[in-house]
Parts: sequence; C-alpha cells; structure tokens
Amino acid sequence: MERVTEGVEAWIRGWIVSRGTSDPIAEPWGFTIDVGQAKHVSRHVVPAPDETAVRKLVAATTAPGTWLKLFADDETVRPWLGPGWQFDQPGFLMTTPLSPARPELPAGYTLTSWTRGGVTRVLVRTPEGHFAARGQIAPTGATAVADQIETSPAHQRKGLGSLVMRTLQNTAYEAGATTGVLVGTPEGQALYAALGWCTISPMASLYFAPDEQ
Repeated sequence: MERVTEGVEAWIRGWIVSRGTSDPIAEPWGFTIDVGQAKHVSRHVVPAPDETAVRKLVAATTAPGTWLKLFADDETVRPWLGPGWQFDQPGFLMTTPLSPARPELPAGYTLTSWTRGGVTRVLVRTPEGHFAARGQIAPTGATAVADQIETSPAHQRKGLGSLVMRTLQNTAYEAGATTGVLVGTPEGQALYAALGWCTISPMASLYFAPDEQ
C-alpha cells in the first residue's frame, strides 16, 4: 500500500502541473484539487479508500461536476456510493524506470515538441498536416507524469503511441526524472505494458451528476 500511496502522490504532483489546476489540499483521506471546469469543478483523490471514509465523502458532496478518484477497482467501491454517482472508464496507476530512448519516426509522419510551464508536449502529424497523435509529460523532480496520450483511430497500430511515449520518456529523463508515472485507460494499459510500464493499482473514476439519472 505504501508503494501505491507514493505513486498516487507522484501522479498528483505531475498531474496538477500538466493540467494547470490548483495545488492539492491535504485531507485525512487523501487530497482535494480544484480543476475549474464546468463538468469537472474539483476532484477528490483517495489513495487508500475505505468504506467509512468514502461513504462520508459521498454523503457530503452536493456539487455536480465533483469527481472521485479511488484507487481500488470498480466492484469494490460500487456498494459505497449513493444516488447521482456515475462511473467513468476505469484507470490503472502505472510506473516505469526512465532511461534514454531512441524514438523511431514512422515513414510519412512528422513530430514536433515544445515545452512551456514545465510541461513538454508532443504532436505527430500526417504528411497533409492532419492530427495523428499527441501526449504531454510533466517532470517534477525525480518523477514525471505522462498525460493526455492520444492516437487518432485512423492512425492506430502504426507505432505512433510508442513514438509519443518514448519521446516523452526521453525528455523527462533528460530533465532529471528517473521514474515515470501515469494513470492509463483500459485501452492504453496494453500499450504502456508493452513499453515496460508496470500496473501498481486499479483506479475507480466517478463523477457526481444527479441529473443524469
């Protein structure tokens, strides 16, 4: 459990830089982060959820657009929820040691990258300049958080996801980070595992939307 808690805290440190959110507020059960979007006002991150704490947190939530990130599987936390809570797709907390990489650009694509505000972004385009893939990473000392990794459906299975990840990992390594951290989707988990990432915890992702019932 200590490894999971350390991984979650590292993920939070990088994620708030990547997304430009508020600093996290420490709570007895975890952290609260203000995100500031209409459908994602704030989020509560609970590294080691237990039924009592989650039930109290759920009962105290009245604002639509509040999210819960509970580091347990969906079936474990499902009985603890009240009306109005909706499941997003599950996530997986993953880590990997960082090392130098030599990304290979598939023929016909171009890659550009830039860094601003401590976040490096990578964009892959087709020969016509159309969007093909993207991703970003936020190094925060010894750890770096990869975020918003996306490949266009029309360009999947062409090595672009690997290109983006290896480019980001190499950038973070050159910035002094030694460990990569991310929360992947079920679809992304297979890609990251093939690149050497290890899953250390499932994550249930929920949001409060009483009008959707």
